Amino acid sequence: MMDKPPEEIANHETRDSGKTSGQPITACLLGAAFFGSLGSSFIYGYNLSVVNAPALYIKAFYNTTWKERYGQPLAVETATLLWSVTVSVFSIGGLLGALSVSTIHRVLGGRGTLLLNNSFALIAALLMTLGERAKSFEMLIIGRLIIGVDSGIALSALPMYLGEITPRHIRGFIGQFNGILICLGVFTGQVVGLPELLGQETRWGYLFAFLAFPAMLQLCVLPFFPESPRYLLIERKDEAAAEKALQRFLGKNDVSQELEEVHAEARTQQTASIIQLLRNPAVRWQLITIIITMACYQLCGLNAIWYYTSGILRGAGFAENLLPYISLSTGGIETLAAIISGLVIERIGRKPLLIFGFSAMAVFFSLLTVFLNFQDSVSWMPYLSYICILAVIASFCSGPGGIPFILTGELFEQSYRPAAFMIAGTVNWLSNFAVGLLFPIIQEKLQSFTFLVFVVVCVLGSIYLCVVLPETKNKTFMDISQSFAKINKIPAPSPGCEMELICKPNISGKLQDAKMESAL
Repeated sequence: MMDKPPEEIANHETRDSGKTSGQPITACLLGAAFFGSLGSSFIYGYNLSVVNAPALYIKAFYNTTWKERYGQPLAVETATLLWSVTVSVFSIGGLLGALSVSTIHRVLGGRGTLLLNNSFALIAALLMTLGERAKSFEMLIIGRLIIGVDSGIALSALPMYLGEITPRHIRGFIGQFNGILICLGVFTGQVVGLPELLGQETRWGYLFAFLAFPAMLQLCVLPFFPESPRYLLIERKDEAAAEKALQRFLGKNDVSQELEEVHAEARTQQTASIIQLLRNPAVRWQLITIIITMACYQLCGLNAIWYYTSGILRGAGFAENLLPYISLSTGGIETLAAIISGLVIERIGRKPLLIFGFSAMAVFFSLLTVFLNFQDSVSWMPYLSYICILAVIASFCSGPGGIPFILTGELFEQSYRPAAFMIAGTVNWLSNFAVGLLFPIIQEKLQSFTFLVFVVVCVLGSIYLCVVLPETKNKTFMDISQSFAKINKIPAPSPGCEMELICKPNISGKLQDAKMESAL
């Protein structure tokens, strides 16, 4: 096999790709994707929306606790500071989690990292639930920090795990479980936060207790699914376990080709550090693309809508008692759009969905700006503003809401992936923090023209992706590397061989360990 000419290998790979695309999706793969996402991205999405419903009750709890401790009411400035810390500390925890995920993943693997991460969710749920009874707002803030760490680890570890266990012809579909469960988590947080359920002054603490449910479910079920075959073979040198994992995930007994591919990676790769990733010209534009895509993911304006949904709708003219139910409809639209995106991603591709999503957001943000400026003069204008909000959410979830995490796994080889996810996670959480910090200031200064800032971000992101990003749908790592070779100003890799970017030539000048890529 190693002596085959490149043309024959390329033809064989093409035939194999067609054969792979006809393989059914196994229950093991679907189960690992669902339960992995349930205890990870679902919890992240839930925490994006769960603080909206009990916000007034939490602020009242802060004031009551402060008065009992110090004998005087909480000053307005101090109350604002405490609430700002409660909201923003989630992003700080997320950044800490993203910075630590590479080390944890190297020791425990993808599945092991997700299982360990449940401990953070359970501790956070306990602290935030008991904070009110203990009359300690510090427990609530620390709990928000810890659940942020959980989310930071989850948003890196889960896409890595899903990317490593999934055949390339359904990488997008399985990868979108991450985005779909984020949206479902947001929707669930809105549902349980309704006044008829837990959104009451006497029950808001149980909103945080709910976090323990998906964490416990994942902790009980995920151990029955295999670890990533690549981690088992490359890091733990356990070929027998890797073979069994491949057989279960792919649903076939003969996995020799897939196993040999991972062997080739193990012979040519060493896990790269962040410094090595930053210095390597062969992945320079892949890294720039991920940084820009992740920044646009947060700075495109959707988080501003989620964090301040009630304020935006109240300003648009809706009655106070309708706000929880209107917010509920936004979560439903988000979940529906994410599911549709997951169903069509392998037909349409990543690049068109991303460009369409950002471009549509720019259009609807522009319309929203117009409608907000005329809402006082026309009675039915607030309804158009509401439609624009729904359209912005649907546009985001059609592509930008989940695909950036898929791209981070697809644009980098196994050796660079942990470092790439660490950088992507850092950009993600710093941008998230910046939006939460700066949006109120921008809103105060620009009023109804605030969303024009996000229009600029969406337009620039669409232009960059249109010019630079290649389509990665059903492509091997070699195909993707070739797509970036010209812009990286390096020689294009041989088309018939699956070589890692850090592979070195031998004494005779010939590349070693050439190997076509298999279903993975």
